[in-house]
Amino acid sequence: MSVIEVLIVEDDPMVVEINRGFITTISGFRVTGVARSGREAIEMIKELTPNLVLLDIYLPDIDGITALQEIRRLGFPTDVIIVTAAQDVDTIQKGFRYGAIDYIIKPFKFTRLKSALNCYATMHNRFKRYNQMNQTEIDSLAFGRGQQVNDDVPKGLNEITLKQIYLYLLKESASLSAEEVADGVGLARVTARRYLDFLEKSGKVVLELQYGSVGRPVNRYKIKE
Repeated sequence: MSVIEVLIVEDDPMVVEINRGFITTISGFRVTGVARSGREAIEMIKELTPNLVLLDIYLPDIDGITALQEIRRLGFPTDVIIVTAAQDVDTIQKGFRYGAIDYIIKPFKFTRLKSALNCYATMHNRFKRYNQMNQTEIDSLAFGRGQQVNDDVPKGLNEITLKQIYLYLLKESASLSAEEVADGVGLARVTARRYLDFLEKSGKVVLELQYGSVGRPVNRYKIKE
């Protein structure tokens, strides 16, 4: 699996280091550069061709939306996640309209950024792996870009954790036990089992029984085709 190159566009040095620290802890990602302004970002994208840009809105020269428009006008083959304190609907709408794949409001928790990057990695790797996709595969990518796993998550379950488990199963492809999912996502086995059982009841994953030579069969979970 290739490393995903990330360009951080942010003029606050402290925020740059926080974002850099977050990204370096996530497997499969590498910070390839930092731009302190919108125009510098455009030049660095042209030079470095990063896979992904984390783009702030409030920049010292041109704002992030203007920079995003220019990125699209120039046809750079890079994806953009907006990371900003801007919460007005007009800016958010323009961000998505001009092609941002996600929008994260500062201050944010590490789990939110991690979820966004894992979603992106799933999409990025699938685009590299396949020449064409069926509707089910496209729908799974739509989920990765923000579609909810389920509109009625029961009390006691967290939507972000649910998404992380779903994406982990999606990435691994093969059927996995609750213990394997727990190890991969960083949860207790009993917690992972609760989320997996909910996904299975919701029709998002299928349950397979693996029979060994002795003992009880092992429940294994796989994304529903």
